Amino acid sequence: MSESKTNKGSAKDMLARLKVVLPSGWFADETPVLDIVLGGVATLWSTLYSLIGFVATQTRIATANGPFLDIAAQDYFGSTLMRRAGETDAAFSVRIRANLLAPRATRSALISTLTAQTGRIPAVFEPFNTGDTGGYNSGALGYNTSGGYGNLLLPYQCFITAYRPIVAGSGNDGGYNTGPGGYGVSPMAWSDLSNDPGLITDSEIYASIVAVLPVNAVAWTRLSD
Repeated sequence: MSESKTNKGSAKDMLARLKVVLPSGWFADETPVLDIVLGGVATLWSTLYSLIGFVATQTRIATANGPFLDIAAQDYFGSTLMRRAGETDAAFSVRIRANLLAPRATRSALISTLTAQTGRIPAVFEPFNTGDTGGYNSGALGYNTSGGYGNLLLPYQCFITAYRPIVAGSGNDGGYNTGPGGYGVSPMAWSDLSNDPGLITDSEIYASIVAVLPVNAVAWTRLSD
């Protein structure tokens, strides 16, 4: 396999391409001076070739990386979809693309959005929805078991219990006034955001709910661990 095939776009490849188009018979077989002159041009072209390849990858969210992913997120979502602390390019790219095509304005969209974001299924109760409240002689009902008090004065409203994600990094560690644990005794430990890459904040959970809801709907929300 030739050098140009194995190192496409390299300085040597560019030099070979330049020499190929020169008229035959103009130069001897060994051309050290010519190689130096053309080598400068070849190095420049090689750099430009690499730059073009880099730019091409940044034109698609699926292949973009670094700050270009943040720019894409800002273009599509403004400040509502930001990179999380410690979040990798791969994870951020998946999240951007998922939000571009995410369903909106339905109960199932709300549940699927929170489930995808937190890894835990939220509890949703609509007081105007008899499927949630149940009724006498209808369904399996019982105090603190199933069903709930309905209210026809609360249309387009729901009560949501969203659960914070279980953090893999330090989610099982104890904390101040939370045992068991202590200095040098597990499961208590010092940690910071670097221990929990991609950590989801409460404000992000609230924002995702707002983004899914229809403009005329109200979601009374509480967060739980």
